[in-house]
Amino acid sequence: MAIFSRSSAFARVTSLAGQRPVHAAFTWLHNNPKTLIDRQMDLVVIPGPPFGEHARSTWAADRFKDIGLEKVRVDGIGNVLGFIPATHLPPESTGHVIVVSAHIDTVFPADTPLMPTLTREDDANRLAAPGACDNAAGVIGMLALAEALIQAKVKVPVPILMLANVGEEGEGDLRGVRHFYEQRELAGRVAAHVVLDGAGADSAVSQALGSRRYKVTIKGPGGHSFTDSGTPNPIVALSWAIATLARTPVPERPTTTLNVGMVQGGTSVNSIPEAATASTDFRSTSAEELLRLEVALHRAVEDAVEQANAAAANLNHRNRGVLTFTIEKIGDRPAAQLAADSPVLEALRAVDRHLGIQTDLRLGSTDANIPISLGVPALSVGAGGDGGGAHTMAEWYSDKNREIGLRRVLLLTLALAEWAAEQ
Repeated sequence: MAIFSRSSAFARVTSLAGQRPVHAAFTWLHNNPKTLIDRQMDLVVIPGPPFGEHARSTWAADRFKDIGLEKVRVDGIGNVLGFIPATHLPPESTGHVIVVSAHIDTVFPADTPLMPTLTREDDANRLAAPGACDNAAGVIGMLALAEALIQAKVKVPVPILMLANVGEEGEGDLRGVRHFYEQRELAGRVAAHVVLDGAGADSAVSQALGSRRYKVTIKGPGGHSFTDSGTPNPIVALSWAIATLARTPVPERPTTTLNVGMVQGGTSVNSIPEAATASTDFRSTSAEELLRLEVALHRAVEDAVEQANAAAANLNHRNRGVLTFTIEKIGDRPAAQLAADSPVLEALRAVDRHLGIQTDLRLGSTDANIPISLGVPALSVGAGGDGGGAHTMAEWYSDKNREIGLRRVLLLTLALAEWAAEQ
């Protein structure tokens, strides 16, 4: 269902932007770049690997309380929740809510050196540090949005939930947002969800790139390379399976990719290994393609192990046993896409028109995969500014034009709140 017609959406956004409290919120954003970059410096020195976000959860909960969010709590896996209450609804209301989220984890291991540098370039602050952009920019943008609304006393018609979530990156597999949506008492009230991820103010991820990841393990008896020759070799069998998998065709449309990212096994050059493992990553905009690749993986591994065992059986005087295998799913991000007339897209188009921005709609794998796949209007946008070197030690963030990105998020959130109140 569309939020309103495009002309009425633009009229609604223009009306919101003309309200005195909203102007006051814009003014707060304009006057506080140092507050925001100082918070960003504080955040990036706290390690935040997936499954190791506890210190960042504590930091986020403290900041939520400092800026005046209500009902602040940390859930069972480390997500931090805090509310801006609806102006004219009782605290116990069970109606719609709007969610604004940002993930607090990074791709970097806990022992990564975190020594940020802050410089001035082109009349802007430039912060260089692992995680400075992905996703310290999103977290600080969420805090800025919340504080601007609170300080300006902007009246909101439905509660706005700020969610600092864990587990977006890598092996985290979207576990923070996934956990949130499993708590149906609250998640069932979500009318729309805005994810803040990284920098930028002219793009939005509206199509969720699905992915499935598997760890293949092949085991055998192992032995000495000479005296036990003929015993089936897990590395050889795994190599056959990988070679077969690599020949699996993948289409350009729907966009689909296949990758083997890690291979491990063996203890020495003159030993038949007891085990070998490989990790694979399949990505597609199509759930059917992901299933096809999963089937291809299982067939390739099963055939390779069967072939290796059959060859060893012909050398039974030297064969010490057979190979076995397991295939473990280690990641599963659903593929989904927003409808062209989704309320969140209609609202974004109206906001962009008001601000003179042209949004590029993109495909990506973000926390928004979960709500979009569940039918919740959602997208992922940047929190303003610019950045580069994501997922590297040379990552950086510049707060040049951060303000326009945050204005965009603020107006989008308020427009969605008004829409939700009318449903």
